[in-house]
Amino acid sequence: MHKPGDVILGGLFEVHYTSVFPDWTFSSEPRQPSCQGFDTLGFRHAQTMAFAIDEINRNSNLLPNVTLGYSLYDNCGALVIGFSGALSLASGREEQFQLQENCLGTPPVLGIVGDSSSTFTIAASNVLSLYKMPLVSHFATCSCLSDRQKFPSFFRTIPSDAFQVRAMIQILKRFHWTWMGLLVTSDDYGLHAAQSFQSDLARYGGGCLAYLEVLPWDNDLSELRRIVHLIKTSTARVVIVFAHESHMIQLMEEVVRQNVTGLQWIASEAWTAAALLQTPRLMPYLSGTLGIAIRRGEIPGLRDFLLKIHPDLHDINNYENSMVNLFWEHTFQCRFAPPPAGWVGALCTGDENLENVETEILDVSNLRPEYNVYKAVYALAYALDDMLQCVPGRGPFSGRSCATLQRLEPWQLVHYLQKVNFTTPFGDQVSFDENGDALPVYDIMNWLWLPDGRTKVQNVGEVKKSAFKGEELTLDENKIFWNFQFKEPPQSVCSESCPPGTRIARKKGQPECCFDCIPCSDGKISNNTDSMECTSCPEDFWSNPQRDHCVPKKIEFLSYHEPLGICLTTTSLLGTFICAVVLGIFTHHRSTPIVRANNSELSFLLLISLKLCFLCSLLFIGSPRLWTCQLRHAAFGISFVLCVSCILVKTMVVLAVFKASKPGGGASLKWFGAMQQRGTVLVLTSIQAAICTAWLVSSSPAPYKNIQYQNDKIIYECVVGSTVGFAVLLGYIGLLAILSFLLAFLARNLPDNFNEAKFITFSMLIFCAVWVAFVPAYVNSPGKYADAVEVFAILASSFGLLVALFGPKCYIILLRPERNTKKALMGRGTTR
Repeated sequence: MHKPGDVILGGLFEVHYTSVFPDWTFSSEPRQPSCQGFDTLGFRHAQTMAFAIDEINRNSNLLPNVTLGYSLYDNCGALVIGFSGALSLASGREEQFQLQENCLGTPPVLGIVGDSSSTFTIAASNVLSLYKMPLVSHFATCSCLSDRQKFPSFFRTIPSDAFQVRAMIQILKRFHWTWMGLLVTSDDYGLHAAQSFQSDLARYGGGCLAYLEVLPWDNDLSELRRIVHLIKTSTARVVIVFAHESHMIQLMEEVVRQNVTGLQWIASEAWTAAALLQTPRLMPYLSGTLGIAIRRGEIPGLRDFLLKIHPDLHDINNYENSMVNLFWEHTFQCRFAPPPAGWVGALCTGDENLENVETEILDVSNLRPEYNVYKAVYALAYALDDMLQCVPGRGPFSGRSCATLQRLEPWQLVHYLQKVNFTTPFGDQVSFDENGDALPVYDIMNWLWLPDGRTKVQNVGEVKKSAFKGEELTLDENKIFWNFQFKEPPQSVCSESCPPGTRIARKKGQPECCFDCIPCSDGKISNNTDSMECTSCPEDFWSNPQRDHCVPKKIEFLSYHEPLGICLTTTSLLGTFICAVVLGIFTHHRSTPIVRANNSELSFLLLISLKLCFLCSLLFIGSPRLWTCQLRHAAFGISFVLCVSCILVKTMVVLAVFKASKPGGGASLKWFGAMQQRGTVLVLTSIQAAICTAWLVSSSPAPYKNIQYQNDKIIYECVVGSTVGFAVLLGYIGLLAILSFLLAFLARNLPDNFNEAKFITFSMLIFCAVWVAFVPAYVNSPGKYADAVEVFAILASSFGLLVALFGPKCYIILLRPERNTKKALMGRGTTR
């Protein structure tokens, strides 16, 4: 389709979607391929370019005094035909063109709009780029065309697939779809889209591909059957398809045959608006589809222009405008005379009315590729207008020169095209970045199947890129129709998200979206969903049972409020009370022989020391503090040494008295008078006091938060500071106790009137047994139980001494007073 003008713009469109090539032989004459399958929408694309040029010619403010013409070719859905058309447009230009001359032949083509597919555009641009001829595509989306090294003169008014892929990934993220399948065609459009999708998916972390399949070009039923079976058996509920209408029709036929339902389809711009797929047979499967669509625009006056289309009845066989004639024959199902052989239908008269026939060419409510064609033509026109307004001496070229229409080089128009910036009547800004890509914007479409059987493709949002906000997705989720039972977005994940308290553990040999959720170990947490690692809690904190946050560790010590502490405290106070009672009994009966026997002063001192032993056990209960840690062992050591010293002196006195009772043994008693006994106790106790003082000064016990025994608790305890000091303290007590035991053991067989030695022997046996058992029990008891063991040892040994030494005497004082006489004690009474 051609129209003369001062400047010619070329166009490449798919007016027929298939072609049949004849068999070539060396003997036969060359025959042209036959174009078949008239595409009404492709014809409307071509007519939109014609309309835009007509509108520009009528605009006195744009390219005044210059008339634009066009030369449009049909690629017939074949690469070789489209490539041939591009070469025809490029080669028709003379080296020079004088505007004022009446030149014969085809006027020069300064720029081309097209082609309709990425593969065809790549082929044409590879050649046109050699001559720097601008090629502005309205439908080629392959991201490879953004390579300025390979395609320096290529521009487009449709966003690149790279942006389309990122838009899809934003949709996937919006609905938390991380497990999806990808189907692409085996051409530049599909393969580059797959490459971009995989790289961007890995870069932005939007999910994983369950499968990636390439749709066959030919109708390979076995391959389609295999692909659809894979879709059916996969756990991915979301299927993304970069394909053309013809591929989708073949695919959906097999989907219907295998009855594959429950899928969420995401369509690329190539088939989002495909009316051939919106049939009652396919909509049960495709209803709810979300698609990326070319930006819809409005072109005022286009419908009126389309209504004026009319064949040239005076020259029906004119090849120059055969496109219109073919449209006419397709629309009215007639043929112009002379009809082809065998035609039995009606003949075209040229009087047919487009308004009286149902044709989609007049439906201008959803102009998408047409809007891109419109913008492409205007971009070339504005670039040419900017070039013609150049002031000599201020131009952008060598020597500040300007380009002229008479000597225009294509690369000069490319220079101006790169700087184009205008706004369409619809309000969209048109400009190109450094790669020749327009400002990207897509509409988000949703397929509905209405109750009355009709279908509707509605706009539910848009995704666009701006200089200030970057890529922005706007989506009205309330308008989206979901073709699922609960009318909600489906779940499409390989593995459910790992909740807080767990971490992701990759499954070997599977995509990163397939994983197990492993609970965090003790002391570690994860407070986010899908955490890769668990974080260790600070030293004084521990993980809660859910492992989603750290809580302060429980501080454990032997408390007054717990049952064990209460029992020990009660026992300690009971022992203290018993000591007080015994002390009261002895004080009341202090003049009786049994109290006065064997130095009553030592007995009173022994009772007081036992009382201190019971009370010092309370220092081991409660929260450790510096003063309690320092005092507990000192008080324990001194109290017990005082107690054992008294027993030792008593034992020594028993032996001395027995020895003095023998002939010639009276001299031994002078070493065991009252003063000597007090002095011995004082010296022995002072030694322990010195040991404690040296220990406290050199390495004092102190409170310590121990986290080694139990990870989830802080054991608040007193560290002994110096193990040597503690060992010397215990060793000294043990030494005195063993010495007392040995002496008492030697005196066990003395006559009855000196029988206190046997009770001392028994008491010291209990004492030594308790403390011998204490050492291993103390070493192997963790935390507060070590304190409990020590308290138990103190109480047990104290009760052993109290009962063994004072029990028999209290029995005689209270229950057998007749035995509490001097005669009885000396063995001369009536009662033994």
